[in-house]
Amino acid sequence: MEQVKLGLRENWKQFSLLVLINAFVGGMVGLERSILPQIAEKEFALAAKTAILSFIIVFGVVKAFSNYFAGSLANRFGRKNLLVFGWIMAIPIPFLLMFAPNWNWIIVANVFLGINQGLAWSSTVVMKIDLVGEKQRGLAMGINESAGYLAVALFAFLSGYIANQYGLRPYPFYLGIVLVILGLLGSYFFIHDTRQHVIQEEQTSRIPRLKDIFLDTTWKNRNLGSVTQAGLINNLNDGMVWGIFPILLASKEFELQEIGIITAIYPAVWGLGQLLTGKMSDKFCKKDMLFVGMLLQGIALILLIWAETVGQYVGISALLGWGTAMVYPTFLATLAENTHPLDRAKSMGIFRLWRDLGYAIGALMTGIIADYFGVLTAIIFIGLLTCFSAIIIKIRMRCGEGESVKIWDWLIGKDVQSTCTNSHSMVQPLDRLSF
Repeated sequence: MEQVKLGLRENWKQFSLLVLINAFVGGMVGLERSILPQIAEKEFALAAKTAILSFIIVFGVVKAFSNYFAGSLANRFGRKNLLVFGWIMAIPIPFLLMFAPNWNWIIVANVFLGINQGLAWSSTVVMKIDLVGEKQRGLAMGINESAGYLAVALFAFLSGYIANQYGLRPYPFYLGIVLVILGLLGSYFFIHDTRQHVIQEEQTSRIPRLKDIFLDTTWKNRNLGSVTQAGLINNLNDGMVWGIFPILLASKEFELQEIGIITAIYPAVWGLGQLLTGKMSDKFCKKDMLFVGMLLQGIALILLIWAETVGQYVGISALLGWGTAMVYPTFLATLAENTHPLDRAKSMGIFRLWRDLGYAIGALMTGIIADYFGVLTAIIFIGLLTCFSAIIIKIRMRCGEGESVKIWDWLIGKDVQSTCTNSHSMVQPLDRLSF
């Protein structure tokens, strides 16, 4: 067997390449972020919010199930093969968006986008976790998600800027052709599979195997279930922001370039913030990180109903981005910490199945509420739902690490570390972690 070493420093070259590839993956989503709702209204005369948000619903459902199958097939076919196939599925996307004669073509483009995101992003996440081993998972996931969502922000801004200068189509989507070429060629020629790293970690792991991976990840296990429900709600509110935010800003008579800037602030803070919050999740109690992050998101969404100026929207977008930054790398680090190496890819796929179904549920729910009760009512409802998710974490979850520091203790200068009943050195049987 090929000898491999686990760790971020030991695998920095391959890790860095995966970070770059994931940035290209994120850029594909960013292309649509600020201008697709405008295309729906101005070019295809769609008025109903449910119809406009249909592209997010399709994207969320397809991405969710692509995540699930990526997790199930990762061990069988290899992470790299799934990554390459994910990029092959991206080839039609920019052309469909550029030349779509009707809204159905946009829907088809988002089917391909969902497959691309599900397979490619899931593969890069699992491969990075494979490379770093048990230490620095939070930092690794922070770097990974930061690259992806900074790219979302950058390409949301660039597509909005190009659309403002040259029109909604076709010029903004030329960027997508470049991303597909770089992502596909880079994945095929420079990325190596990480199966040997999984075998290496398996030999030393003390995490018990899950009895029923689907049920345990979905809800039964305290920590995994708490993370999964929060992931679903997180992407539920992100689906609402993706679809409704540009429409809300347009109703305030902001220009396309201003909408592009405001909608880019949220994923930019989300992306940059994860460079810090990923490292924080290695030190602080993950329960605290998730509770505070989800609560901040809920508060930010509710504050949207009082915003009027560009400055106010920028501030709220930044707060929403920071709350999301606190939870996103922590989700993945918590999953990796609570699963055996042989269960990890499948458990990650199940988590990402539920998390990305949140896009579809959020877009559908938001569209229905907005059509019947107004946009502001939809925003308030999603904000309160996000706060409720934070309460579930507070009641149900455990810190997950024997040496993790409670955020409140750290803030008040109290030199006390949390004592946790579910640590690497004190692993309990799965049934004692049930709720």
